[in-house]
Amino acid sequence: MNHPALPIPPDAALKRGDSSIGGLLLESGKITAENAERVLRMQKELGIRFGEAALRLGLITEADIQQVLAQQFEYPYLQPGESNFSPRLVAAFDPFSPQVETLRAVRSQLMLRWFARGRKALAIVAVDSGDGASLFAANLAVVFSQLGEQTLLVDANLRQPNQQDIFDLKGRQGLSDVLAGRADLSVVTRIDSFVDLSVLSSGTLPPNPQELLSRSSFGSLNAQIESRYDVVLYDTAAFATAADALAIAGRVGGVLLVVRKNKTHLDDIMTMCDQVTHAGAEVVGSVLVDF
Repeated sequence: MNHPALPIPPDAALKRGDSSIGGLLLESGKITAENAERVLRMQKELGIRFGEAALRLGLITEADIQQVLAQQFEYPYLQPGESNFSPRLVAAFDPFSPQVETLRAVRSQLMLRWFARGRKALAIVAVDSGDGASLFAANLAVVFSQLGEQTLLVDANLRQPNQQDIFDLKGRQGLSDVLAGRADLSVVTRIDSFVDLSVLSSGTLPPNPQELLSRSSFGSLNAQIESRYDVVLYDTAAFATAADALAIAGRVGGVLLVVRKNKTHLDDIMTMCDQVTHAGAEVVGSVLVDF
């Protein structure tokens, strides 16, 4: 038996720019205006939520619901294939996974142990290149921005930079150009996919990275950056590659060690900790990664 179509009251109609679940689904193109009316009729008839009705009609998926909920709560993330970012940026593409829950736990510890003490900057350092420090720094920056902290990720690896590939920022001026006086902080790139995330890429690869990072101008630049952002994360060259990380650590004051399971040697970790301390910085903590 067919039911007569229920009239949709004027105040229930959806329109673009509406911040409700239905409005956001319409704005994002997940449903059409015609389908929205079908959903509204089922919602009124059964007394259920708009999202549940759209799911029952097969117009959207659970992933679509999660994405618009994230928009409502200002917790943006991306669908696979939605951008040119690295798919390994799990905090952007899979924010509800156990891996990202672990990142959020690290974030909480850093907020308590470091940033709550009035600190603004932190260097992310690994013993060897390929230990995953760059990817960890990128994901950590994303989860800090999702917390609502104005976050800047600085690619301070002036030898083998990675953030330009992770965030698709190739060919841009960056840190080295600023330190050489060839650019200013207008080269910082705001990542529009997230509310509070910006990236300063490495820039032109210089012949003298350690000298650039050891200049007093780096300390001045860091102070300027700290005045603009709540959280500043420096992705550095690996400790075994050069002493660049120590120059950065001495300026920013704190280091988070990234240690790779079944690869990084304990003796190397102890050596790095000793040298970081001698450089006048504090080892805030360590993270064990496994891949």
